[in-house]
Amino acid sequence: MTASTTLRDVIGLPQELPRLGESVLIMVDFQNTYRTGVMRLDGAEEAVAAGARLLAAARAAGAPVVHVVNDGGEGTPYDIRAEIGSISDEVAPIEGEKVVVKQFPNAFHATDLEETLKELGAGGDLVIAGFMTHMCVLFTAQGAFNLGYRPTVVAEATATRPLEAPDGTVQSSDALRAASLTTVRDLFGTVARTVDELVG
Repeated sequence: MTASTTLRDVIGLPQELPRLGESVLIMVDFQNTYRTGVMRLDGAEEAVAAGARLLAAARAAGAPVVHVVNDGGEGTPYDIRAEIGSISDEVAPIEGEKVVVKQFPNAFHATDLEETLKELGAGGDLVIAGFMTHMCVLFTAQGAFNLGYRPTVVAEATATRPLEAPDGTVQSSDALRAASLTTVRDLFGTVARTVDELVG
């Protein structure tokens, strides 16, 4: 099977990865809920570890960092007032790093994320990592693209879960993750397979 030409190639969008130090890092939904219980993701621990390396590299490079959390409300698996909905310790914000609260998969929708990026003087390149690959990571990358930003998703710093397809088959988390990253790479942005590709 031969791969089709990507939409990015068809319309002439660049495929080069950005420099981390010249980007804004957006850490999406690195919340404890994805590490245990009903929302636990395959590969969550590895993704958190990669996210921690990415975050440390961004801080060392002087890149601005924005953390995003999903607030599902009190008593839900996304209750940001409880431990389950808190950002994991390994990737927790430090003083001066903005936290944006969202309630939709696209972190730009009905939030102050775009305003925050303007205040940070974002030049256009955004590096995105977090949970879930097929949901908030994908749709935040799409949202960034729609607003004229150049998003890059760091594959190893994302994870998702197996889901049933419309035909009744179960799509593995690896298959769903790969399909989501392929969707990003087709049009919305670039994909770095590892943290090292951005910092090496």
